[in-house]
Formats: sequence, structure tokens, C-alpha cells
Amino acid sequence: MSAAHRPRRRLRHRLMLAFSGFALLVAVLYGFYVVLFVYLVEDQMFNGLLEQEAKVQLHHHATQGGWARPALPGMAVHETAASLPDGLAARLAEEPWRREFAGDQGRHYHLRRLEPGDAWLVAEVSQQLVVRPMRGGILQWLGGSSLGVLVIAMLLGAWLARRMTAPLSRLSDVFAEASPSHLPTGFAESLPDDEVGALARTLQGLLVRIEAFVDREREFTRDASHELRTPLAVIRSACERMQARDDIAPEVRLQAGHIDQCVRQLERTVSALLMLAREQQLNEMPERTLLLPLLERVVVDQSPLLQDRAVNVELCVPADAAAWFPPTALHIVCSNLIGNAFAHCLHGSVRINLEGGWLKIRNPASGEHILDAAPFTKGAGSSGFGLGLSIVQRLCERHGIVLRLETCNEHVECAIHLDTLLLTN
Repeated sequence: MSAAHRPRRRLRHRLMLAFSGFALLVAVLYGFYVVLFVYLVEDQMFNGLLEQEAKVQLHHHATQGGWARPALPGMAVHETAASLPDGLAARLAEEPWRREFAGDQGRHYHLRRLEPGDAWLVAEVSQQLVVRPMRGGILQWLGGSSLGVLVIAMLLGAWLARRMTAPLSRLSDVFAEASPSHLPTGFAESLPDDEVGALARTLQGLLVRIEAFVDREREFTRDASHELRTPLAVIRSACERMQARDDIAPEVRLQAGHIDQCVRQLERTVSALLMLAREQQLNEMPERTLLLPLLERVVVDQSPLLQDRAVNVELCVPADAAAWFPPTALHIVCSNLIGNAFAHCLHGSVRINLEGGWLKIRNPASGEHILDAAPFTKGAGSSGFGLGLSIVQRLCERHGIVLRLETCNEHVECAIHLDTLLLTN
């Protein structure tokens, strides 16, 4: 497989990114909880010291009638909130539930109310803070460890994603190198016994059934080729014997010749259609084919479809116009397009002309079903099987011919582009 057509491994990348993203999320949450933990431990330590000192102060106040000097450095008792330092009284009035405040010049306070009364036990702990001086180092350590975890997660995710998607990649490569005539076999045995292996075994079973179906279709086309050609050969032989007789009327000999030409064309058409069914190229090689005689022959062959309706046929094609094209395939395309126009035209004129590299067949019919190239789609008045335009479309695709089907001004127009194939004598 070339590099230009190599499939992009989006699933592998998504797995790697998902694994790395999850690892990064875990690292960030871990760092957040570490920082939160150290702050909570530090605050709990100061609150514990305040609680112990508050018990001592309350006991002293109950027995001595006043507040004692705190034994721990940095602690002080304020009999009213108004005497709190650094404007803490105003801030405490705005947020009465808070017990921790930052003061001026880097000071930090923890408060404990001494009840009953309005006294406050205040601890200025800026000198005892442990986390704040270490915060930069903690964040650097957490950032470095998170980056390391992310790198390890990306490497591990890439390895895991490659290992998980490797069976899918092998399965994709197997089918990328497959073709309708060479379906892969035995590829499921080399894959692991997991979901990918189950998918491969299911696909392998499906391919076995498809191959069996293709074999049945190939046998059918081979048998149909034999069964259809035999009665056509009998009819052609009978026509030749009738034309060789001297005791028949000229009109009968003419009709026998017409039947013989139709049978020969039908034999070539059957061969072409059977080869299309096998998805093979037509064995007939392209050759220079005059368009006017071919179209005249097609008009004569398809004229019974008009069924004596008041329809004029205008054939405006130069006598020297020719196409480099397999005659049988060109005959099939023109027969189906002209026959389709004859079958659906109730009145007016069917015009066949060559214009700007397009061979156009226009008729005043109406109905979207006339332009439907889907197999077995036909109008209510059609006696066929609705395969004509489908056959034309497949032949044009096979030989690189542009087919155009459209309606304009209450007319249906079918056209094939032969610009690069036109020749002149």
C-alpha cells in the first residue's frame, strides 16, 4: 500500500490521547489534593493550639475573673473585637464566620472567640507557617512529577494503543489488498481471540458465503450462455435456409433476412450482457463504426415499438460521422436509448441528431420514470423489464462515456458524449 493511500490511524491516536488525558487529569487532581491536604493539616494544627489555649484562658477567667497572658508566643487575648489588629474587626463584621485572615506586611492570623463575652484569642502565625515558604517548591515538585507522569502515560498509551489497534490494522491491510476476484481467506486464524478476532471470523464467514454466491452466479451465466445461444443458432440456421430457397416470395425472403439480422444482433447482445454480468471487459475490440448506418439499423429494429402511432422519426447525423467504439456495445447503447424513446413517445417527433459532440435522442414523452436508470424501473405502459437504461449506464461507465438524461421544455432528452471518438472520412 502506497504512503498516499495509507489509512490514518485515528483510533490509535484517540486511544493514546484519551489515556494521556486521563493520566494528566489524575496528576492534576493528585496535586490539588496534596496542596489541600498540607494546608488543612497546617490549619488544623493552629486550630488545635488555639483550642488548647482557649481552654486554659476560659478556666483562668472562671477562677480568677480575668484573662491570663498566653503561654505560646504570637498569641494574645483581646477583650473586644474593636481592639483586633490590622483592621480585623471590620473584616470580621463583614464575614463573621471566618476565623483565618491575612494581615499587613505578611502577617497571618487565626482567631478563636472566647465565650461568654466578646473576647478574642488571636494567634499571629506568620513565623510558624510551614506550607507558605514551601509552596513554590511543592508546586514545582508537583508540576515536575505531573509532567513525568504525562510523558510515561503518553508512552504507555502509545504502546497500548498500538498493541490494541494492531489487529485492526492487519485486518484493514488484508481487505485493502483484496479484489472481487481474489477475496482474502484464512486471515482470522492469525488474530487474537477477542472482539477483533470475532469480527474477523464473522467477516471470513461472510466472504465464504459471498464467494459461494459468486461461484453460483458464474455457473449460472455459463449455463445461460449455452442455453440462450443454442435456440438463437437454430433460428439463424432456419432463416438462412429460408433465404436459400427459390420457392418463397420476395417479401418472405426480406422478412427472413430481417429476422436473421436481428438474431445475429441478439447473439452479440447476449454475449455482451453475460460478460457484463461477469464484470469482465467485452472481448470485442473498438473499431471505426459509421454512426448513420448503425442508427438506421437500430431505428428499423426498434420501429415495432411505435405500434402504428403517429410519430415521426428525424435522423440528422452526417453520413461521414464515425466512432471508434466496440460496435456491439455501441449498438446496445443506441438500441436501448432509441427503443426507450419509441416506447414512451405517444405523438410528435423523435429527433436523433449529433450536436457538439453529443449524440442526442429527444422525444416529447413525460414522466420521471423514463429517466430512472435503476434496474426494473419502468413505466406503466412499458412491456419490458426496466433494464434498458441500467444496461446503458453500465456500458457507458465501463467505456468511459458520459451519459446524460434530462427533461427540458416537456421533452425527454438522452445523450451520450462522443466528442473524443468522432472521426471523419
